[in-house]
Amino acid sequence: MIVIAPAAPGDLPAAVDLLADVFVTDPVMAVVVGGAPDDRDARLRHLLTALLAPAVADGTVDLARRTGDPDVLGVACWEAPGAPVSTARLAARLPRLLRAGGPTGLLRAAHAKRVMDRHRPRRPHWYLEWIGVTGAARGLGVGAALLGARLAHADARDVPAYLESSTERNRRLYRRHGFVDVAPVRGLAGAAPMAMWRPTASERAAAVAVTSG
Repeated sequence: MIVIAPAAPGDLPAAVDLLADVFVTDPVMAVVVGGAPDDRDARLRHLLTALLAPAVADGTVDLARRTGDPDVLGVACWEAPGAPVSTARLAARLPRLLRAGGPTGLLRAAHAKRVMDRHRPRRPHWYLEWIGVTGAARGLGVGAALLGARLAHADARDVPAYLESSTERNRRLYRRHGFVDVAPVRGLAGAAPMAMWRPTASERAAAVAVTSG
């Protein structure tokens, strides 16, 4: 049985390792991290550590495990609706961000974030920043379980959700969970992930009622 639970501080290295393995060849990460592919893994780990540590502290990183098994099968990192980003938090991330790409990489990452943020809705929403599943666990429903856990929380509070997806395979999973394509995110060299939006539970129910009527 797959169990979903928030990550504890001690889970951070395992979460970083898993997501680094998944995203090292991702086209968006190639833009953000940059540099030669052979040392991208190390830089990506610095970036992930900087970004995931505060999310773990906020309780917005979910881990998937089998009952009774300590190995992490999947990770999902979310940003809560209206989550503030304090100056202190940004300052704490800076050393890791610099190690991920140096000053040039920091500027490149800042540009990528500006591009992505321009496409994000202004309306408060849950934002899926990262999701990944180990190769051995694919096909076991781990990704669906990770999505379902946090989206159930969003539905209980009637809050929408948003994400960007680089692959059609992943978009099929997201569509099954209520996300719809919005538009490609333009402005990233060599990458154009699809922006996807999930209306609130009440909005989805109203749309079904209109269609049925």
